[in-house]
Amino acid sequence: MTGASRPSLFFPRALSERSSAIVLALLIGAAILVPLLNQLPESNPFHVPTYMVSLFGKYLCYALLALSVDLIWGYCGILSLGHGAFFALGGYAMGMYLMRQIGDRGVYGHPVLPDFMVFLNWEDLPWFWYGFDSFPFAMLMMVLAPGMLAFVFGWFAFRSRVTGVYLSIITQAMTYALMLAFFQNDMGFGGNNGLTDFKDILGFDLRSDGVRNGLFAASALALAAGFVICRLITASRLGKVLIAIRDAESRARFLGYKVEYYKLFVFTLSAVLAGIAGALYVPQVGIINPSEFTPINSIEIVIWVALGGRGYLYGAIFGALAVNLAKSYFTVAFPEIWLFFLGALFVVTTLFLPKGAAGLLHGHGVKFGNPLARLRTGKPATVGGGDD
Repeated sequence: MTGASRPSLFFPRALSERSSAIVLALLIGAAILVPLLNQLPESNPFHVPTYMVSLFGKYLCYALLALSVDLIWGYCGILSLGHGAFFALGGYAMGMYLMRQIGDRGVYGHPVLPDFMVFLNWEDLPWFWYGFDSFPFAMLMMVLAPGMLAFVFGWFAFRSRVTGVYLSIITQAMTYALMLAFFQNDMGFGGNNGLTDFKDILGFDLRSDGVRNGLFAASALALAAGFVICRLITASRLGKVLIAIRDAESRARFLGYKVEYYKLFVFTLSAVLAGIAGALYVPQVGIINPSEFTPINSIEIVIWVALGGRGYLYGAIFGALAVNLAKSYFTVAFPEIWLFFLGALFVVTTLFLPKGAAGLLHGHGVKFGNPLARLRTGKPATVGGGDD
């Protein structure tokens, strides 16, 4: 290695470490500062309204979801179009706990059965609802339900060496099948209406400012913890193997690595992170229904990651926050063109900014070349490239 080449190799690593420290500082600072600003009088210009606290908390949950997708797509080359399923399963686990906490305060006043079960003339609580009156059990299921689904799905998919677009298609088929199942009233999850009308969590009123602030802080800290876990993995020897699998899977197999085991581990961990994001999301929005399983939601997650920068971790966080902030504005100001804007954003990013916004920080710049010429050469516009 020549002396002239060292700075160019060192700069991305140093920038990545500095960016990671900034992300953690911002998240921890937000977890402390936003609840404090919410306590200021409404006449104070720095006051943050409670509805904004919940809105920002929802965005942080989306950022954790995007981070989980970046871990598998950016570093292992697994493009999942079904991660909305893991997010929804974690949300349903939290929703079932919150429904059990309502007790006899529901519309029908039944001490055990949720209102929708009374309405459907159910006589007994289904066996799979047992235990959800306990918060530790519910927390376990928030992790176990998406994790087990990902493990079983990944076990069969990766051992069968399903890769590329075929894997993306079957992940989308999985979430679509779950959406259809959860729409059925006899499944015991509220059917089309889902689970809603939550009252409290751990004995505290969900509508109170203190609980809203606590949920926001928990979302920020969960995102920070997820970021640290992903950063430790990607910066370790395991991360190097994942990148090798992403870039040259056949060579990694030739060198003796059990590729399917690496994929299975990271895919399951990613699903667990998505489930945690869903569990934190539900009490802040007050509802969970089968619409969370819709395939378009999973595709939108991929857009967040691509825009922010695949393979940079903090790029996924930025992409999720930026797109959802824009969505909140455009769906009010220009509701008819929002989906066109989102699609155009993805096309422009893919053609002219293949490494996303994070790529600009790493000096990759904007590609203004002829995209048709790139397609004719057969060289796809790869995105990401990560921290190293």
